[in-house]
Amino acid sequence: MTKMDHVERVRAQWARELPDLDTTPTAILGRAYRLSNLVRPSIEETFAGFGLDRGEFDVISTLRRSGPPYRLTPTALYRSLMITSGGLTHRLGRLEKAGLISREKAAGDGRSLLVVLTELGFQRAEDALRADMASEAQFLASLDPAKRAALAELLRELLATLESEARSERDE
Repeated sequence: MTKMDHVERVRAQWARELPDLDTTPTAILGRAYRLSNLVRPSIEETFAGFGLDRGEFDVISTLRRSGPPYRLTPTALYRSLMITSGGLTHRLGRLEKAGLISREKAAGDGRSLLVVLTELGFQRAEDALRADMASEAQFLASLDPAKRAALAELLRELLATLESEARSERDE
């Protein structure tokens, strides 16, 4: 028999109090939210071990996964990270001070800047990602590979639909 989790206990309470209410969305979205809250401290601790917070890791990992020459415009970065330009500016200042990025004038356009991943930033992004993936894999160890693949596919499908709807609303 499967153990009852927090979300199932909450749903049972609501079923008792509001028997006509369908709480199926909580079975999925409530669990996703609770999972995120349960794993966040471990993820943050992993990044802190590399002298990074989550937002700083997001910046250097975006630059790292962009491929050679590991440089992007600030606009491309904040669009990829889905944050404000002001939020990015603050992160870039901390990362530049730590020697993980530099800001250089774009060739041919003296007004434009590029955010460039330094050698130290390149290595820090890779090391932090490897440690994070090892840590996160432990959270999934109780699921066999087929269940992990099925769960990943269902979540991908849901997320792709929601992202598409959000883009459509934004474009209107």
